[in-house]
Amino acid sequence: MSLTVVGSVAFDALETPFGKRDKVLGGAATHFGLSASFFTEVNAVGVVGGDFGDAEWDVFKRHHINTDDIEVVPDGKTFFWSGRYDYDMNTAHTLDTQLNVFETFDPKLSDNSKGSKLLFLANILPMLQKGVREQCPDAKFVAMDTMNFWISSMKDAVIETIKVVDCIIINDAEARQLTDEPSIYKAARKIMDLGLRAVVIKRGEYGATLFTRDGYFAAPAYPLESVFDPTGAGDTFAGGFMGYLAAQNEITDDAMRRAMIYGSVMASFNVEKFGTERVDALDYPEINQRFADFKRMTHFDDIPFERATAA
Repeated sequence: MSLTVVGSVAFDALETPFGKRDKVLGGAATHFGLSASFFTEVNAVGVVGGDFGDAEWDVFKRHHINTDDIEVVPDGKTFFWSGRYDYDMNTAHTLDTQLNVFETFDPKLSDNSKGSKLLFLANILPMLQKGVREQCPDAKFVAMDTMNFWISSMKDAVIETIKVVDCIIINDAEARQLTDEPSIYKAARKIMDLGLRAVVIKRGEYGATLFTRDGYFAAPAYPLESVFDPTGAGDTFAGGFMGYLAAQNEITDDAMRRAMIYGSVMASFNVEKFGTERVDALDYPEINQRFADFKRMTHFDDIPFERATAA
């Protein structure tokens, strides 16, 4: 099944304790699309400026991502974000944000994008997300992201958008903020009550948790000695999760559990280099090997405990 993602395509400037890049390809739709492209056909919907060059387009082409619905504003500049990470890689310090052409982004979907069976609404205005959802009435499974800024400034709009999707993928702080619940378990159940099939809560270096109507599943993060750049890891996770589901004939709880592992696999590669560098160079044997590593890490024998008795 094909998959459409609507979100940002951007340039990032990044600084971490392990290095610095002045300009790399980024954006939610970019990270999501690259990750998902290893599993299914991807349509990307976004907007860029005239400064978006052949080198950037070639990244999409190498992964056969359909960019027909990425609007180009010739006299405009592409969305730009600059950030710094200290040794606490869970916290990004924003140095500069230039919305540029993204400030007036109005998603325009072709019939091809509208016809996708799966749809991911990356982090954009909740009203725009809801509008895109309404353009895709035949989508079988729709997931969304959001952020703390939208939750604090327009919570009602975020909630109205959540009500028309099947799944939300957010981090633990956002789940707590959205529900005013300190426990992520209570928060997830409260979000589920809005009518969702699934809630995925990302927990950074501690992995991610899946809540469904009938179950609960936790996926660990892959143990890495060095994390070079966590930018886009959440979107890469979502791309692996949704991409795997798009490759299935039916979306079940078991399929979503496997999708959680593939999301974690893809995110683990993303953080090993800056921007899209690592995922762009990824191959299937590496993905399959790391999936097998996850299976070994989380496997244990089901042997009931029996307390020894004194002779």
